[in-house]
Amino acid sequence: MSEPLIVAIDGPSGVGKSTAARRLAKRLGVPFLDTGAMYRAIALQVLRCDLNPADRDAVEALAAGTDVGLEHRDDGSFEVLLEGEPVEPFIRAPEVGEAASAISTHPGVRRRLVALQQEAARHWGGVLEGRDIGTRVFPDTPHKFFLDARADVRGRRRYEELQAAGRALTYEQVVDEINRRDHRDRTREDSPLTRDESYTFVDTSDLTLDEVVEEMSRSIEVRSRS
Repeated sequence: MSEPLIVAIDGPSGVGKSTAARRLAKRLGVPFLDTGAMYRAIALQVLRCDLNPADRDAVEALAAGTDVGLEHRDDGSFEVLLEGEPVEPFIRAPEVGEAASAISTHPGVRRRLVALQQEAARHWGGVLEGRDIGTRVFPDTPHKFFLDARADVRGRRRYEELQAAGRALTYEQVVDEINRRDHRDRTREDSPLTRDESYTFVDTSDLTLDEVVEEMSRSIEVRSRS
């Protein structure tokens, strides 16, 4: 039996990782695993328990005792469950996203969720996007992509995304949020955002979403034949 297809997509916020990953997964016929949703689920539990997301010991203890899991749907996708219940409607709130960025710096949280991600993808295959998929979660997959874009493009994309979601922020506030998240991601102690020569780099600044997906798909096809 052939090994399941696993694709790792890393990069900072505002480069279109999630949308591109979803489309690529559909094209390849494998599940899309939203690793960010898993961190958001833990963050939601942190907020529900009135904990400070920056309190490493308290958050890691909570994460260790929280029932968070993945349910494989009939359509091939994964749904994140918190204490056995789907939480998608609740984890997209801005405050949950901010808390998720903070708790993702805690090594104990990352170890717990990485193990779940590895178990699911090794069984079903999948396209995974995040900050450390190719460096920590699946470093041995040959299909590793690092997406990035110019700072002005990332800011504009993120601003338009938040405006469409009804979040009232100025462009300057959005850029500041991106800069703070970039700093946390690149300087955290455990699994910082980085890339090496094993990645295929894709600058999405001047590419359409379809062009990004096409470039990754062609690379996967070539590597799969070799």
